[in-house]
Amino acid sequence: MRRLALVAAPLLLLPLTACSDDGGDDGLTVVTSIYPVQYVAERIAGDHATVTNLTSPGQEAHDLELGIEQTAELTDADLLVYGAGFQPAVDEAAEGNAEGEVLDAMEVLEEGGTALTDGAATEVVEDDPHFWLDPNAMALLARAVQDRLTDLDPDGAASYEEGADALVDDLAELDQEAAGALADCERRTVVVSHDAFGYLGRRYDLELAPIAGLSPQAEPSPAHLAELQELVQDEGITTVFSETLASPKMAETLADDLGLETAVLDPVEGLTDETEDEDYLSLMRRNIKALQEANGCR
Repeated sequence: MRRLALVAAPLLLLPLTACSDDGGDDGLTVVTSIYPVQYVAERIAGDHATVTNLTSPGQEAHDLELGIEQTAELTDADLLVYGAGFQPAVDEAAEGNAEGEVLDAMEVLEEGGTALTDGAATEVVEDDPHFWLDPNAMALLARAVQDRLTDLDPDGAASYEEGADALVDDLAELDQEAAGALADCERRTVVVSHDAFGYLGRRYDLELAPIAGLSPQAEPSPAHLAELQELVQDEGITTVFSETLASPKMAETLADDLGLETAVLDPVEGLTDETEDEDYLSLMRRNIKALQEANGCR
């Protein structure tokens, strides 16, 4: 009986081992902090890596807290890709827990340069971590991700290059469309609910006037609201923008007080139930169209 038990034990383990194996894939593991970074990683990695995003669809990304499982995924990942200054919990874990390679998008931007054909470089917008709203910043990140994946998996170099080339081409097309759509406008000032669109504004020569600060929950002071009212009157602004994944209350209140229209901009921090069939490129194109209509662009 004892010999039978010893023989049977390994046999019982076989199905369990098979069930825990994802098809025997020995590819890389990549953990990303937020949807735009996930989008870049998935486009470049293709089938060579498993990409896991720490921020769930529909979740308010600023307030992300890491659970035990998420921390373990980050710790064990071959590559962590994130942008410092946006999610404090990820910043802390990147420094204290990550055992694999770590790629910080903000460090990539600090190095400067351009990855798109127009030659316009992306500079870091002070105190603004929403870099992905500039297509050139996304292209710079794409090339950095390509390089890191190639270092980790030289055999996949050609595939990573192909994925990065295709993504950069798509970003260049988006950038050209946006530049053309926003080149000739009656107004160049945009009132937004919170200070998340600085990179987009700098890229396309728009002046962004946020109701709140970097946090969507921040309450504006009476003095700031008075300044906004004066700006609206001076610039002939017709529209106040709220955004997805945050309450529209502040934007709607200001619009009601001043008799303005409201519209929605997407900070592209994550997908929602309404945008689950969209991607980074389509969401950015929706933003450009909304800005074009609100600012009287031709």
